[in-house]
Amino acid sequence: MRATVIHAPGDIRVEDVPEPELVEPTDAIIRTVATCVCGSDLWPYRGLEPVTEPHPMGHEYVGVVEEVGSEVRHVRPGQFVVGSFATSDNTCANCRNGWQSNCLHREFMSTCQAEYVRIPNAHGTLVATDEHPSDAFVPGLLAVSDVMGTGWWAALAAEVRPGSTAVVVGDGAVGLCGVIAAKELGAERIIAMSRHESRQKLALEFGATDVIAERGDEGIARIKDLTGGIGADSVLECVGTAEAMRQALHSARPGGNVGFVGVPHEVAVEGQELFFSHVGLRGGPAPVRRYLPDLIDRVLSGGIDPGKVFDLTLPLDQVAEGYRAMDERRAIKTLLTP
Repeated sequence: MRATVIHAPGDIRVEDVPEPELVEPTDAIIRTVATCVCGSDLWPYRGLEPVTEPHPMGHEYVGVVEEVGSEVRHVRPGQFVVGSFATSDNTCANCRNGWQSNCLHREFMSTCQAEYVRIPNAHGTLVATDEHPSDAFVPGLLAVSDVMGTGWWAALAAEVRPGSTAVVVGDGAVGLCGVIAAKELGAERIIAMSRHESRQKLALEFGATDVIAERGDEGIARIKDLTGGIGADSVLECVGTAEAMRQALHSARPGGNVGFVGVPHEVAVEGQELFFSHVGLRGGPAPVRRYLPDLIDRVLSGGIDPGKVFDLTLPLDQVAEGYRAMDERRAIKTLLTP
């Protein structure tokens, strides 16, 4: 089968690799209907994470079940399924508490930019739709497998509430989905921080009420100007850099909350500064599996359309161009069709 393999920073290839096989009785094999390139895939692509040897890429997926292990009961061959980038048995104590991305048997997906994928913990990870969705819903359901689920978690971690003011730091796919989440959770004012016109327009379409292009101290000052000098109730940090975290923490009001979901790179939080700010800080890998049934329903009912973050669609054979387009900010997010 064809699959994406990274060999070195900037070196993405499609190669013929063996088709996956069932390893554990809780596994499933799916035929990929759609996969994509994630902003976090750009960290190794840009050389900001080491690539010590060639390895497969991809952790977002929707597809059709081809085969299941003997202990998989919740899905069956032929069903269309949505999963998460973090697999979970959905039965351990952490899963029962709602933290499936910290399942005691968790595995992070890393082989999904391919024609077929083995899904560990399939019995707890995959959620089947009632019927095969039309092609129009596939992008939205694909977004649910990571960026929409992660944006939703960012809003919940930041404790977005009806009538509140929310700031979204980051205008990538996760940040834009964070705007959707803040809107769905009832925020009255949603301030999107973005410098890019196409992303600003999409943020406004998704429910942002204000857009700020400034960064750093200027960006923080603009947030204070818009919030009576106090800061926002909730801030969604959707980037993962030191600058983004500082901006998020200083944009929240005393007693406000920051939800951070960007994978941290060189981020350090000074204890005394956090202590005296009275700002709450919570984040981590999104427990997407907790939200899948609800978010799938919202997509299929037409309530939300996070699939609009995909502004470039390419066949799998052209995945290298998909990485380049995102790296050069010619695309927000690339959808791949095997």
